[in-house]
Amino acid sequence: MLTQSTWPHIDNTLQREFKFKDFKVAFGFMAAVALEAESQNHHPNWSNVYNTVTINLNTHDAGDIVTEKDHILANAIDRIAGQFTLA
Repeated sequence: MLTQSTWPHIDNTLQREFKFKDFKVAFGFMAAVALEAESQNHHPNWSNVYNTVTINLNTHDAGDIVTEKDHILANAIDRIAGQFTLA
């Protein structure tokens, strides 16, 4: 059974943008996501500009398509984001 996330599915990726209070909060969020991604052995494509973190998820080993692994990580990222102050 596929675990669904609320992230938009665009161009074979799950995409979401997070805006935080400032750079320190955004970087803390990224550090927490990095630890979770490493524990799942599933790593995001992401970028950070000041207080904004943009994340794109797809599974490279499956031909760069969205798989259940992406939805599981997206849900974990949403839980992590809930621990940080969003802008």
